[in-house]
Amino acid sequence: MYQVEIETGSGFCFGVTTAIRKAEEELAKGTRLYCLGDIVHNGMECERLRQMGLLTINHEEMKLLHGVTMLLRAHGEPPETYELARKNEIEIIDATCPVVLQLQRRIKRQYIYNQEEGQHPAPPQIAIFGKPGHAEVLGLVGQTENNAIVIAHFEDVKKLDFSRDIYLYSQTTKSLEEFQRIIGYIKQHISPTAKFQSFDTICRQVANRMPSIAAFAARHDLILFVCGRKSSNGRVLYDECRRVNSNSYLIEGPDEIDKQWFGENVKTIGICGATSTPKWLMEECRDYLLYKMKDEG
Repeated sequence: MYQVEIETGSGFCFGVTTAIRKAEEELAKGTRLYCLGDIVHNGMECERLRQMGLLTINHEEMKLLHGVTMLLRAHGEPPETYELARKNEIEIIDATCPVVLQLQRRIKRQYIYNQEEGQHPAPPQIAIFGKPGHAEVLGLVGQTENNAIVIAHFEDVKKLDFSRDIYLYSQTTKSLEEFQRIIGYIKQHISPTAKFQSFDTICRQVANRMPSIAAFAARHDLILFVCGRKSSNGRVLYDECRRVNSNSYLIEGPDEIDKQWFGENVKTIGICGATSTPKWLMEECRDYLLYKMKDEG
């Protein structure tokens, strides 16, 4: 029999918990509720809410809606979404994470200031370390009228013009270590006549988990990291597990567990996940290991 432990720090972050609670409350009232994009990057949780009545739509489908109720998930949205909702008389239930909302406001203030004060001799650059196309990043770039430069990886820092001022922010769920590397490179290459400012906007609920999840991965023979493959924060945390323990596997649910991973040297199994991973899903994986896998032979 294996010893199985679920990491206590894994599970929904505050922003995701709030968004799901708001959705459940509206659905319990009988509200026909739309959600703009997946409420969380976890297919099984999205399916659970779909069965409760939540209708997930994309931005093109939103354009066709009028007079409905729509939830904005924790990732946040650009200004155009709010304008379209106003035009189409859509009631918004705004579940944007407070950390993301604060970051949006900071970027918008900086962009407005740059437009008013910083045009000579050349406009400053606002750079965002984040995943291109990610919902949160689209919302952040939208605060700059889509003029911000997105840096997906360390190598992309070379896209910046080091002769001009640079203001650097980060998507809230990115790697703090890679962000620091980018800052170091810019400091080394920025022109003496240009200004550089960086703002550590990485959510501490993500960043502070790195040491604990590394310690968790180190004390088990095998790690099952449970999360949706769309999860940005999940990828960062899973990579940390792999760095510490090569016997780590990313799965979306118990049906992806492969018996071939469990050699005779595997005695303890750790189950952990992203800030988008529901506790009930990690518990299902634990129960599969303890009860069903043995019965299946």
